[in-house]
Amino acid sequence: MLKDPWFTVQQIDSTTYAISEYGHWEKVHSFLLIGESKAILIDTGLGIDDMSRVTSQLTELPIVVLTTHVHADHIGSHDKFDQIYVHEADKDWLVNGIQGLPIEQIRKDMGRDITIPTPESFDPQTYTPYQGEPAGLLHEGDVIELGNRSLKVLHTPGHSPGHLAFFDQERGYLFTGDLLYDETPVYAHYPSTNPVDLVNSLEKIASLNHVSMVYGAHNSVGLQPAILDEVKTAVAYLREHQLLTFGTGIHRFNGFSVQF
Repeated sequence: MLKDPWFTVQQIDSTTYAISEYGHWEKVHSFLLIGESKAILIDTGLGIDDMSRVTSQLTELPIVVLTTHVHADHIGSHDKFDQIYVHEADKDWLVNGIQGLPIEQIRKDMGRDITIPTPESFDPQTYTPYQGEPAGLLHEGDVIELGNRSLKVLHTPGHSPGHLAFFDQERGYLFTGDLLYDETPVYAHYPSTNPVDLVNSLEKIASLNHVSMVYGAHNSVGLQPAILDEVKTAVAYLREHQLLTFGTGIHRFNGFSVQF
């Protein structure tokens, strides 16, 4: 498998790869899906290093970037790709800057708790998140065709207004971005987030049929679909106990947690 000083590449199947940044405390993952006619890159990571250096070694096909949401740790290498897509509700953040997170906080988060050497080009004091116009907008129910495989677009707001999940229906892979992952809390406690929307989105993905694996954007790569049964339990609990408001704290379930 490909070796790189910053990125860790893990092969999920013959045409699907996780591109991970384990040297940073956020342990963020992007995913490359290779079709017959083009490739899809779900998110582009932290921007500490250039992800296109890796993707160019994995495929020669044109790469289209699908953005789960516009937070700095998911759009870091957007400037290295020509075809960038985002949900319409996150477009303003992509063009004009991320709301609800001051640049000082973003730079602090980007530069702390790094465990492996970073490239000389990275300076957390001057780090600036990507801003630019997308090539197009994504909407609920859109189907992205790659040739021999397709991705269904699911609008899953809560963590951000335009957060998206993507479902590879042929393989059963569900890419959940920051809607669902393990180990650390999924959060909706900033002013730009929405706890009610997040829980509605969790309910939405838990109702999908034929999910074979869940791929969140942080921590473990690949969660068994049984976690979606736990999501159903969590949704019912959070609603029943009227916990869907800011300040109710961290709520822990079997395999994941949420913070409001």
